[in-house]
Parts: sequence; C-alpha cells; structure tokens
Amino acid sequence: MPTGVHLRDVRTQLFDAAERILLRDGPGALTSRAVTAEADVAKGVLHKHFADFDGFLAELVLDRVDRMRPRFTALREAAGTGDVAGNVTEALTELFGSVAVAIIPLITFRDELRARLREHVPTGVPILSEAGTLLAAYLAAERDLGRLAPDADVHVLAGTLLGGTHLLFADRQGPRPEPAAVHKAVTTVLAGARPS
Repeated sequence: MPTGVHLRDVRTQLFDAAERILLRDGPGALTSRAVTAEADVAKGVLHKHFADFDGFLAELVLDRVDRMRPRFTALREAAGTGDVAGNVTEALTELFGSVAVAIIPLITFRDELRARLREHVPTGVPILSEAGTLLAAYLAAERDLGRLAPDADVHVLAGTLLGGTHLLFADRQGPRPEPAAVHKAVTTVLAGARPS
C-alpha cells in the first residue's frame, strides 16, 4: 500500500476511519491496527505521522472539537431568532448525534489520552467543555436580548443542558432519543430561566 500520501490527506483518512470505528463498534474496538485497516493504509502509516496511538487519539479529539465549533458559532449568531429551546435542542441533538457521544467514553477510558488532552483543555472533557462554553455564550446573548431572565446563570444552564442531553444519547446501542424527548429535557431545564 502506498505511504507517500500527503500528511493532511493521511490525517483526514485516519481520523475518518477512527470515527467510523467509534460509531460502529465503540471505543473498545479502537486500536491502531483497526484504524489503519479501516483507512486501508499500511500498518506503519499511523505511527509515521503520530508519535504514538494516544497522540493520534488526542489529535482526533481536538480535530472533532474544531469541527463542532462552527455549529455552536451559528447557534450564537442565531440569538434573537426562533425559539430558544428549539435552537438549543437542535444544536444539542446535532452534537450528541455525532461522534461526540462515542468520544466521551474514549476519553474517560484512557488515562494517557486524558493527560495529553489536559495540555490543550486544562479542565473537563474537551468536547463537553468547549460545547459548554459555546452554549453558555449563546444563552448569555439570549439573556442580554431579554429572552432569558436577567439573573439566569448561563453556565449552570449550559452544564445542565449538556449533562441531561448526554444522558439521553449515552446508550449507543439503543435507539436514538425522539426529538420530542430532547426538546422536553431542554424546555424543562430552561423553564426556570424564562423572563417574568
């Protein structure tokens, strides 16, 4: 198999292969051999471009965090439009309907991966930490527009929304939660933050 593929293309190919394995088989199936087989590249390609497997996984997580940001930037820019609960429901459904729900247990399971990620994200789980910050920014914008109560604690709301929604999506083997169930969880959390 050719190994002279441009670094960027190989990274993308390997990351996409790892994502497919995570979504299909879960974090326990993710090995360097499984990734290179799924990507259809020589076994040594991964280690040619990454110091070790945990280095690869850290770069995968950070890449997926970067891919998540535009969705939450769009959410922030949507402040003042649509329904707050509807906007949040849509963003969280997209977040947890992606590879994020499989990456969270991967980070929890691998001590060395968590240590590597601490260099980039000092506290929390990277995908959830970033999503929480971006969701809080959206909620703050809605609060500033008077669509949430002036005393609404947007950081507590964001954390509660993320935690509650993650629980709905956490069972990768079961059916995805119905949109109505996600919306109900979001509206319940936001109920106390409605302006009077």
